[in-house]
Amino acid sequence: MAIKVRDILKDKGLEVIAIDSGATVDFAVKKMVERNIGALLIMEEGNFVGMFTERDVLKTWTSRGPFDQVPVREVMSRDILVISPDDTLEYVMTVMTNKQIRHMPVIDSGRMVGVVSIRDVVKYHIGNLEAEVRYLTDYMFGPAA
Repeated sequence: MAIKVRDILKDKGLEVIAIDSGATVDFAVKKMVERNIGALLIMEEGNFVGMFTERDVLKTWTSRGPFDQVPVREVMSRDILVISPDDTLEYVMTVMTNKQIRHMPVIDSGRMVGVVSIRDVVKYHIGNLEAEVRYLTDYMFGPAA
């Protein structure tokens, strides 16, 4: 049975953290630090318009003015690839690796339902591999005492 994005979201939770496109980079960075996350969804009039990521922070640091004067809409990532809850873990790993993406929004029936990070994907994948090793070990040698 293939692992789906919905399985990751079930373990991770469905909280979506978003800010308005007019918020400053300073505000966005503080929100990311406060929530211990690497990306924020950016909204305009209730619509998803992009993401602001750790990489955008670095680009802004080297090319723009003070963080408290730059709106995220000017430096956010646009044209974001999205995934569905029915996409497989293998598909998400392939896209993230090939496109060098660390975060992907999850859209279900036109609604934003979460964000999956490469950390989430690796953590879930390792957990499943460990469970598989335990199962095979128990099968071959009997249950551990």
